Amino acid sequence: MNPIERALGILLLLTGGKLVSATVLAERFQVSLRTVYRDIDRLIALGVPVDAERGAEGGYRLASGYLQPPVALTRNETAALLAAMALVRSSRTVPLADDLTSAEKKLLASLPKSVHGLLKEADRIVGIEPIPPDIFHSGTKAEPTEDWQRALDGFMSGILDSKRVRFEHVNPSRNSAKGHDVEPYGVMFDRDLWYLAGRCVDTEMVKVYRADRVRDLEISGLFFRPDKNFSIKTMLGGAWLSQAMRRWEQEEEIAKILITAKQAKKLSADWYYRHAVFTPAGEGKILVSIPSTDRARILPLVRWLGPGAELLSPDALRLELSEEYAALTALYRAGSPVTNST
Repeated sequence: MNPIERALGILLLLTGGKLVSATVLAERFQVSLRTVYRDIDRLIALGVPVDAERGAEGGYRLASGYLQPPVALTRNETAALLAAMALVRSSRTVPLADDLTSAEKKLLASLPKSVHGLLKEADRIVGIEPIPPDIFHSGTKAEPTEDWQRALDGFMSGILDSKRVRFEHVNPSRNSAKGHDVEPYGVMFDRDLWYLAGRCVDTEMVKVYRADRVRDLEISGLFFRPDKNFSIKTMLGGAWLSQAMRRWEQEEEIAKILITAKQAKKLSADWYYRHAVFTPAGEGKILVSIPSTDRARILPLVRWLGPGAELLSPDALRLELSEEYAALTALYRAGSPVTNST
């Protein structure tokens, strides 16, 4: 029996809650007391909470409340775990990344030798294609940074410890940062980005913050009582984005575009714009209201919609678009395109 198998055997014997002496362990596994002490030290180094009591009636047992999960995985269970780990690692940033690496090492050390090779070759036999960039929504692309990782790690620690967090959140449309004091509730992953959900102390509203836009996150010494009725699942399916858009409508300028019913159907299939406000405008037209006047967002949208889409406001963008279309019309009316002769 190798040291890992013996350590696992000791672990199983300690799960009963009763004290087990080193002598009993040595006899059970037919090793010396010194070997038992080394095995116990190995378990403690792996993070297993082993309590020791001295004296004639002393011995070892697992700390109260500790539950050792099963590690006797089948080949198929190992393959499933392998695929899940590959999926997690395909994300450019993950919460508690260092702890994930440590957990993987501990798990690998506790598994039978027969599956070690399979797990070590995860990158060779399981591949996850990275999420391609969304060129229509360029704002959803962000490169991993230390701030991004610190924000994720700190927010998760706040959730686990039930402590408030403080941070600066950058608003790219305003080119400014604002301080927030938040009770962290949960995190979610959407289109290669992580979002942090929590109750804003100032507004008493549950808000969502993009992790890559968070700066200088700190865990405060203030505890809070977690909301047992909160579930991150209620924010999935775009629910968080719909709620955010309703809030932005109160805070931002509104761009209005008049489109056809066919274009409205096309636009409502988009993961982002389907949460805008669509209002019937008569004669088969639909008025779309978007809480943004960012030219980098609105002008490409109108161009993509094509003929039949009319930008009503803001006036500055309407004028810029009309001048662009006038120049394009002049170009096409200037004459036939130049072709190469052979």
